[in-house]
Amino acid sequence: MNTPILILSALAEELGELSAAMVGGSVVEVGGHRFSVGSIDGVDVVVGAVGVGKVNAAMVATLAIDRFSPRLLVFTGVAGGVDPALSIGDVVVADRVVQHDTGVAGPDGFQPYQPGHLPFFNPTDGSGYRPSHALSEQVRAALDGAQFEAVFDRTPDVVFGTVATGDQFIESEADRMRIHAAFGAQAVEMEGAAVAQVAEHFGVDCLVIRALSDLAGAGSEVDFERFLSEVSTNSIKVVRALIGAVAADS
Repeated sequence: MNTPILILSALAEELGELSAAMVGGSVVEVGGHRFSVGSIDGVDVVVGAVGVGKVNAAMVATLAIDRFSPRLLVFTGVAGGVDPALSIGDVVVADRVVQHDTGVAGPDGFQPYQPGHLPFFNPTDGSGYRPSHALSEQVRAALDGAQFEAVFDRTPDVVFGTVATGDQFIESEADRMRIHAAFGAQAVEMEGAAVAQVAEHFGVDCLVIRALSDLAGAGSEVDFERFLSEVSTNSIKVVRALIGAVAADS
């Protein structure tokens, strides 16, 4: 196997179309977690589900990076929309991921801060994690002319922006607007920035791609269950476009 692309999601349902597209797949177990190893569109890939939440995501990403030494890590799946300009089905390609629940809780409220740092201990000017400029440009070029599945009879928008990660499923309009205002975020989820933190440690380029299954307000749980599979298709289309670009450059 050549140096693979590592593709992770929280849930197996978010990987359905990728798993179906794999050629010559085999299963490799690492630390009790199962990864599918094969190729898609002529590119070697490793695909796996990490489970829900930052700890699960970081743990499984660490196991996978250490075992497979990928050239690139892509985290895909669904998320809640927090930007009022976006709708269910839209896709957010993260040019920045942040952990919205990490920081300092003081008398004046909660102040977010870079994971692994505190203002009074190991301070940093860093804020979030970003894919390399080269990777961002590669995915932008790959998406030129890409076609996406309609949701609610509407062709979804694909935007580049900020994805916020935390260990809560957001089902609150007040929290939705707070996260949008504090971070300028387009989407909120529970794994991406933790995976990006691990990838940075290992020196692996990382891209988070999320399709909106709900709008992170009242009724989000119902929308999530209803649209999980449907909107995952569009996040996978971005992944396939990126794989195609990698194949063309190889």
